[in-house]
This record gives sequence, C-alpha cells and structure tokens, in this order.
Amino acid sequence: MSDPESGLSHLASALLEAAQKAGADAADAMALREEAQSIDVRGGALEQAERAETTELGLRVFLGQRRALIATSDPRPETFAALAERAVAMANAAPEDPHAGLADPAELATNRDAGPLELADPSDPPAPADLEADAREVEAAALDTGRIAQVQSATAGYEARDIWLAASNGFAGGYRRTFRYRSCVAVAGEGTGMERDHDGDTRAFAGEVRAASEIGRTAANRAAARLGAVKPPTGTFPVLFDERIAASLIGHLVAAASGAAIARGASWLRDRKGQQVLPEGLDLIEDPTRKRAMASRPFDAEGLPCAPRHIVQDGVLQGWTHDLTSARKLGEAPTGNAGRGPGSSPSPSAWNLTLTQGSASREDLIRDMGTGLIVTSMIGTTINSNTGDYSRGCAGFWVENGVISHPVNEGTIAGNLHDMLARIVPANDARPWLSRVVPSILIDGMALAGD
Repeated sequence: MSDPESGLSHLASALLEAAQKAGADAADAMALREEAQSIDVRGGALEQAERAETTELGLRVFLGQRRALIATSDPRPETFAALAERAVAMANAAPEDPHAGLADPAELATNRDAGPLELADPSDPPAPADLEADAREVEAAALDTGRIAQVQSATAGYEARDIWLAASNGFAGGYRRTFRYRSCVAVAGEGTGMERDHDGDTRAFAGEVRAASEIGRTAANRAAARLGAVKPPTGTFPVLFDERIAASLIGHLVAAASGAAIARGASWLRDRKGQQVLPEGLDLIEDPTRKRAMASRPFDAEGLPCAPRHIVQDGVLQGWTHDLTSARKLGEAPTGNAGRGPGSSPSPSAWNLTLTQGSASREDLIRDMGTGLIVTSMIGTTINSNTGDYSRGCAGFWVENGVISHPVNEGTIAGNLHDMLARIVPANDARPWLSRVVPSILIDGMALAGD
C-alpha cells in the first residue's frame, strides 16, 4: 500500500514526531482507516442500510521501561502534540516493565510488500444497489424452499481497511484488506417449536463469495432440519463436532499455547511443550502467508516478519505463540505473532491455522460412530484455563446405528481438553479458504447430559 493510496503514513509519522517532541524515548504509531457498508432486507423490502467511514489512530510511547498507549479518532495533525503529551505523562506514571520496548532493528521485517498475498480486491467497491440485490436474492432463495416461516435477516456487505504501522526503530509499512460477504438467518416452525439456523460466506475477493441463492437455501434447510428437536439422552457417547464448529476445539489449544498465558502460568498446556497433545500423524500449521486468506499479513503489529510454522507436528506441541513481551518474559525468540488495534497493546495472536485432514469423510465417521451425537451449534463456554476442563451447551443431531435419526437440543457435553484432543479423529471436509481450516472432528467417549 503506497502513501498516495491511503495518506495514513503521514499521520503515523506526525504522531511519532509529536511523541519525540513530547519527550518519549521511543514510540510506535498505528493508523487504521475503514470503510464499511451493509444492506439488510426483510420481507422483500429494504430494512436497513448502513455506511461507516472511520479513522483510528493509536500511539504507544516508552520512557525507559515505562510505557503508555493512547488512541483517538481525530485525524487532525494539530491535535497530535497534546495527544503525545498526555501519552508521555501517562507513561511517566506507569510502573516499570523490564520486558517493555520496541523490536531491535535487526528483528524487523525486511519484506513489507503485501501485494503477493492478494489481501485486497482491486475492483471497485460494490454499489448499494448491488448489495441490496444480493440481500434480496438471499432472502428469496430461503423462502422459495417452502420450508421456513421467515427470514430473520438477509445481509450483504463490504469492508475495506487500510492499515499503517510506523515506529521510531525505523519500521514503516502498511497494507489494505477487503471483505465481501453475504449471510442469512432463517427461522422454521412457530411458537415454542421455532428453530433458527444460518449460513454465510466472507471472502477477500467478491467473485469468490458463494452464490446468494446457495446461502439462502442452505440457511433455510438447516433451520428446517432442526424442527422437532428433543433433548439427547444422558450418558457417555461419541461426539462428532461438525466442521462449522470444530475449529473452536483447535482454538482452545491455540489459546492455551499463547506465550502470554504461559508466562502468567494460566494455561493447561504450561508443562506440555515437546509432548504429545494431538494424535500421532496430525500437524497444526500456522501460515500467515496464504494468498487471499482472511488473516494473512506480511508483518505483525510490532513490525516482525510473519512466516509459516508448526504449532503441533506429528501430534507434538512445538512451542508457544509469542509477541515481543511474552517472548522476553520466557527468554525465547518472538514468533512474529503480535496482534493489536490502534487502541490496544500487542498480544500474541495466531493466524491461518490448518489441521491435518483425515482420510474418512464426515459420512464415514457418522457411520462408524454407531450411536452418538453430531454437534452443529454450541452455546455458553465453561473452560478452566488451568486444568482444561470443558463444558458447553449444544444442539445438533442424534445418530442411531450410524444413521442420523432426529434433531436434538438443550444438551451439554463435557470432558477435559487434554484427553479430548489426544483422541480426535479428523474427517476430510475442511473448507480450504477459511482462516481456520479444520474438518469435522470425532471424539469417542464424551460425557453428555440431556433428558
């Protein structure tokens, strides 16, 4: 992203200059400009049209080993001096942090070109009429199935974000992202027997978003399939986490492998580095360099390079996800995983995860599980970050003798993440364009509470 395209580099540079004049020893500045529009249709009529254009700026200053962060949505350079003075005053009153500080210049990303990652669609933003047409098609397709009572929401939208990061250690770089999306929430049945479900798709390039008619039909069919749900039985059964929600399991593992959580001693993985956490043969790879992936980036929020890495290899946990602070606390090298917004400090974040897929299809796993539960949605989360104890409300479908029998709801599944993840059996149905490419996952012998 060049400066003429965004103008954000001028704002970031002006913030750094103001911080230096205010007495900061070091500083970094993040500038974000976002354009978003969305259209909602209901009952064949335009229900809501929204458009937002925002600019956010964040300035982080250091006085020795003291630091402070201040943010604003006022992009006028004449306000920057006062903003920087407040930030320096805040830092002067902050406690010392022996791990505070910017990256060493030798650590900084040298290739800051996001062009090869294809994060932004170069075509013109859609006109509001185009988004409305998308939303109308979504709703019409859902209603045309004849299986639902109403469409709760049919939405189409677009977002574009320009990001620029600059620091007194010499780093300066930025990139642009675009998002085009369509979604539908359908409602089937009436009264207390009402059920709802959804479908949607978000892509960097407009031409890759799934058809509006497909999204509407899928949402309607999913909602209708849930009609007549009953509570599942109580006992110990195999549970298949549908591909739509299986990534949440892997998300718990990644969160526990955060260097910040490890440094606090608040992780059920704290003693598991170098040990088996997934079955042999399974890898969990992070790749921030995937083309057109929603979470790709050429550098992290501290200016460090992003590169593919194994979080888990052959089932063995390889290490932690670090920003500079967590790496320094643990005496390890940073992994280029700092994430932040203009108003927040950096923290470890993992992007673009891929779990090794299995050889069996989802249908194969359903057949092989015999009698058990397919979970398609979950509510609530009770997870003990220290022990990995896991409990969540769920809904989905009951399986008898390897065949889907009927829908279920108001169930609760429970287990321990140590044991659960060690027994996962992945299917082969992951969607490769998602930022978390995780297939349906079968876990045998989970506790289920229902009727």
